[in-house]
Amino acid sequence: MAVRTILKFGEETLRKRSREVEKIDERIITLVEDMKETMALANGVGLAAPQVGVLRRVVIVELEEIGVVELINPVIKKTSGHQEDIEGCLSDPGEYGITKRPMNVTVEALNIKGEKVKYSVSGLSARAVCHEVDHLDGKLFIDCVVRMLDPEELNSEGKK
Repeated sequence: MAVRTILKFGEETLRKRSREVEKIDERIITLVEDMKETMALANGVGLAAPQVGVLRRVVIVELEEIGVVELINPVIKKTSGHQEDIEGCLSDPGEYGITKRPMNVTVEALNIKGEKVKYSVSGLSARAVCHEVDHLDGKLFIDCVVRMLDPEELNSEGKK
């Protein structure tokens, strides 16, 4: 496993659509393992392959009560409800905004073994899934921001 460099906002790769994974081979397995290590070191709750410079439909997300899961070729099948909360991105460290996201999300994907998986999540987990799947289509959290926050607002809410 290796820690990969996380691309920052402004990098062209972050605005491109990722290609589907046709075969889960050693390259994809290595990518997923590297992404897990990279996300852990960066203290994130999700990471998409484009953020480490790979235009493949692969994300990892830490789901509440489940832990870190890999989602290969994820498709959001169902959403409901509404939430507005603070969101940031490992590709834009130190910047946060209030985003609008669904409260509940059902996502289907493949895991690293090539098995079909389905997760129905809510709250922070739903927000994280939407955020990471958006990355696969070249969409960034700032595209969903209702209002950017300044550092004083973050400190008053106990955020870092």
